Amino acid sequence: MRCLLLALSVALVCGTQDIFVPQTGEDLDVQKVAGTWYSMAMAASDLALLSTQNAPLRMYVKELRPTPQGDLEIMVHRWEDGSCVQGKIFGEKTGVPAEFKINSLGDSKAHVLDTDYETYAFLCLENAAPAKQSLACQYLARTPKVDQVAMEQFGRAMRLLPIHIQMVFTPAQAEERCRV
Repeated sequence: MRCLLLALSVALVCGTQDIFVPQTGEDLDVQKVAGTWYSMAMAASDLALLSTQNAPLRMYVKELRPTPQGDLEIMVHRWEDGSCVQGKIFGEKTGVPAEFKINSLGDSKAHVLDTDYETYAFLCLENAAPAKQSLACQYLARTPKVDQVAMEQFGRAMRLLPIHIQMVFTPAQAEERCRV
């Protein structure tokens, strides 16, 4: 777990100023995102954040757990030293319903860009520290089956972001997913 937090911290310390992340989920009902999710696609502003199996933000979201206070626990799996390990990222609610502050990663945030609650959610991790902008996003699905319409929506959403985002992981590589 310490290695997971250290890897995330190092990856996100590469970020700069606050990145404006447009959100269609500004009226997010955090309780409705609760439950099991599958990482279907990943994209990042810096390929090093996702490009290899052990890359710092190559995490597979397993579950989103809202707290009664409106905070969000993100349960993830990731490869570490050749093994699949489980970790948890805690996002503290902010004044923006679809934004969560991640204290364990310095000046970082998690954003729910969009969701229909039933089939897909687009989740981004942003580093807001003043060094180099970095953003990593995922298309999450409720089932391991790819929804092509949601995949296209994810691609369009990534093009709307203010920094250049590159797709790294797609459903064709699903067998690589880490499961504990």
